[in-house]
Amino acid sequence: MPLEGYPVSKLPSWPGAEVRVLASPALGANFVQYLIDLPATARGQFPADERIETFSYVLSGRGEHREGGRAKRQVIPGSFAFTPPRTANEFYAPEPMRLMVFQKRYQASPGIALFNAIHGNESDVSGIPWADTDKIKLQTLIPDDFQYDMAMNIFTFTPGFGLPIVETHVMEHGLLFLQGKGVYRLGDEWMEVEKDDFIWMGPYCPQSFYAAGEHPAKYIYYKDVNREIGGL
Repeated sequence: MPLEGYPVSKLPSWPGAEVRVLASPALGANFVQYLIDLPATARGQFPADERIETFSYVLSGRGEHREGGRAKRQVIPGSFAFTPPRTANEFYAPEPMRLMVFQKRYQASPGIALFNAIHGNESDVSGIPWADTDKIKLQTLIPDDFQYDMAMNIFTFTPGFGLPIVETHVMEHGLLFLQGKGVYRLGDEWMEVEKDDFIWMGPYCPQSFYAAGEHPAKYIYYKDVNREIGGL
């Protein structure tokens, strides 16, 4: 889904912001993913909810992030935060700032403690060679630990390289292209993709990717992990 196909929405708690709802349960997703453009001097927030965990990622601009009643934290491009339920998230943009914000219902598991908030910057997260080549690198923004019921990762591909298999799995994805271009396989169709395109992939959708063009292709994506499969 290309960015120009999304009409701008408004949210009461984000006055003045241009909000695009990239995915929601109305689409079939088990989460909500927003792209939010905050103009200079604007504020926005998602109030605390006892059910909802929140992941935020700064795409451009600089500003401030406050979680709950804690001190403000300066954020720049690449800054991310993952906060547990019952935590409010507030942003202030002294200059125009673009955010990706992801929310879903936290899935508790017996004997697993609720996680504490984490934050950092993607530049501080090592890119690990993937599929036996340093031409594909994976950055794991949320630790792969049972405390966390989701993953948020960044893949970077050198042009001419791609996923070596067609994946088919129970996890769903919300995927936003950060830079570059390529072709993505969804089901039986290959589609051209580039910066700002968004993909939602439901469970068991066959998928693969190949990077093209002159510059590395890079995307950030969500998947649900570390919990028993429901629906029985």
